[in-house]
Amino acid sequence: MIGNDESQSYEKLNGAGSDKQSDFHQGIFDDPDTEEPNNSVSQDDDITESGPSLRFSRACLKNVFTVVLIFIYLMLTTVAAFLAYQTITDFLEKLNHPVMSVIYKEVDSFSPPGIALYLGKAQLLGCKHYYHNYIPPLVVPGTLEVVDCTTEEVSYVGPFTNQTQKHALVVQGPSDVRNKEIIFMQFSLTDADEDFSAITYMLFAKFGDLAQSLDKPGFMVDCEKNYSMWTFSGGFRTWVKMSLVMTSGKTEDVVEFRQESGVVKFNDRRQNITDELFFVVFEWRDPFIQEIRLIVTANPWNSVAILCGVFMALFKAANFAKLSISWMIRMRKRHLRNRARELDSVT
Repeated sequence: MIGNDESQSYEKLNGAGSDKQSDFHQGIFDDPDTEEPNNSVSQDDDITESGPSLRFSRACLKNVFTVVLIFIYLMLTTVAAFLAYQTITDFLEKLNHPVMSVIYKEVDSFSPPGIALYLGKAQLLGCKHYYHNYIPPLVVPGTLEVVDCTTEEVSYVGPFTNQTQKHALVVQGPSDVRNKEIIFMQFSLTDADEDFSAITYMLFAKFGDLAQSLDKPGFMVDCEKNYSMWTFSGGFRTWVKMSLVMTSGKTEDVVEFRQESGVVKFNDRRQNITDELFFVVFEWRDPFIQEIRLIVTANPWNSVAILCGVFMALFKAANFAKLSISWMIRMRKRHLRNRARELDSVT
């Protein structure tokens, strides 16, 4: 009967179509470089002959998709390389510019600092210790008084003055910050050569280091290299308030002074004035030592982890690009081989 004949023919056609379709998918994943024995025509060739347009469209689509993937991986590789460069730059920047952490440490007393005075032609008239910021009135200003301070006289060759001999009178500074200890000194200067007269001074950390030093000139040379110089003028009372700053985190700890100074004019009521008077007061500003610690925020392990991830991404991208290019070359060889077979069959 007609119905049974039609169903049997449909099943035969359906079976043949499914066999061809399975052979087609199998041929896609076969090795394109594998040769068929006895130079026979492969199933791919049959498919190519039967449906060249379908075969060409699938190969073109795969090639376009591969090129797009290669372009994406190249872009990701560029981003990864930039990230590696940025990571290394940030690490070096943080390594060369540490962050400062400031801590204020309160003390009851300081180590007596050294006050190096470069008098020149001036003369020290008096030096006394007072407490609670009280300075009694001057009875006879400009007269020689008892020097009630510990002093040292040092001569040395200045490091910045072309072998010029320098003479420094070093006075032991105040230490009792709780009772507001101050040191009051007065000087006189006659026959000044300059139009504007002033006395230069320098502060260094510990007077005891100078007293115990075996090479005092060398010690003063080192102090002049590491500490700053200041001046106070004649005809005024200069009130100097000192504060100590300690910086750690470098190759060695650095100690420096910061100061605030106030100037008050001296009303000179003496008769027959032949000299100029200088007055200076030294005290600690507050009982706090400012400690500055330099902290390097660069974390080497974090940078190494980022670089490892970047290099793994670069390796994966290079490996994928290599496989993609190899696959394109194999597809090109298959296309050329099939075309050569077609030409041979025609001729």
